[in-house]
Amino acid sequence: MVLPRVRTIELRRTYGFEEVAIVPGDVTTNPELSAPVLKIGPFQFTVPILASAMDAIVDPNFAGLMGKAGGLGVMNLEGVYTRYEDPTDALREVSEAPRETVTEVLQKVYSAPFKDHLVAQRVREIKETGAVCAVSVTPANTKKLAPVAVEAGADIIVVQSTVTTARHLSNSYTGLRFSALVADLGVPILVGNMVTTSAALELMEQGIDGVLVGVGPGAACTTRDVTGVGVPQVSATLECAAARDEYFASTGRYVTVITDGGIRTGGDFCKAIAAGADGVMIGTPFAQTYEAPGRGFNWGMASPHPALPRGTRINVGASASLEQVLFGPSQRTDGTHNLIGALKICMSMVGAQTIEEFHEKAELVVAPTIATEGKIYQRSGQI
Repeated sequence: MVLPRVRTIELRRTYGFEEVAIVPGDVTTNPELSAPVLKIGPFQFTVPILASAMDAIVDPNFAGLMGKAGGLGVMNLEGVYTRYEDPTDALREVSEAPRETVTEVLQKVYSAPFKDHLVAQRVREIKETGAVCAVSVTPANTKKLAPVAVEAGADIIVVQSTVTTARHLSNSYTGLRFSALVADLGVPILVGNMVTTSAALELMEQGIDGVLVGVGPGAACTTRDVTGVGVPQVSATLECAAARDEYFASTGRYVTVITDGGIRTGGDFCKAIAAGADGVMIGTPFAQTYEAPGRGFNWGMASPHPALPRGTRINVGASASLEQVLFGPSQRTDGTHNLIGALKICMSMVGAQTIEEFHEKAELVVAPTIATEGKIYQRSGQI
């Protein structure tokens, strides 16, 4: 009997935030000279942070607050805000559900159908705050919901699912063609999520304006547990930033890279930008703000899936204002507050005044003991 040939596979090493560190530069600058501006199409944001399209975080009011702070809040067009005229009871039901039955409650709450008129209404509510209006849709509902949102005044469309590619097989005859979507909508389009150079490059070639990087790193996401799929965020960001640089070199057109998920501290934020991101999308740190609608809870938008939930509700507590999380002042020493201050100081240590300079000057090194070296007293509680 001839035995089958054994296939040998060599696994490539990938890295997350806790495994790398940023090397300081030979030249330093004053932190106040740092200007970390994020560009998405014709829009510029002085805070290079997007608030995640999660119902516990971004409602029209929170989107307005993010806009006033200089960032961008992305509202989910397939959540409770387009299913209920007044989503207050739905949000309360989710936040108050016992842990043992919360998935069933989520599935029930999200079984209510979309109300088409609420799509346009929520967009108008965001626009009334004076903020740039960004809304999120899944690929399956993009052709239906995105035109309605743009007609109502949406400035940016985010097409987002756990994994999105330029080539997707489905039962639909035409499927979702991003090149056609770009031409039809006439507004900046961000697409996510992805973790590889090849997938990012193929999507960039469709004419989109930005990509979201990350599969499963969010605190409320269980995709990695349920499906086993995911790549640590530093490596994923490096991959997609390489696609951006290759695409820019060949076309002269710059596509924004946003690291989405897994960012809890200022250090994580800085490492994402050092790895090549132009900005980040953050969820749970904003769910912990007093202004968030989730009442100190957060849950992923795949949590209510009727057959295979890939998220869970987590109790994060409301412990700070949005102002404190973004700009301080902070009474905490764990890096969870004053994210913009942390980025500006990090940029100054590298000697960069812009994000573009930071990409050029920042060096990342593999440093698996960076969080524990010399920290015995902090970790033993003897402080």
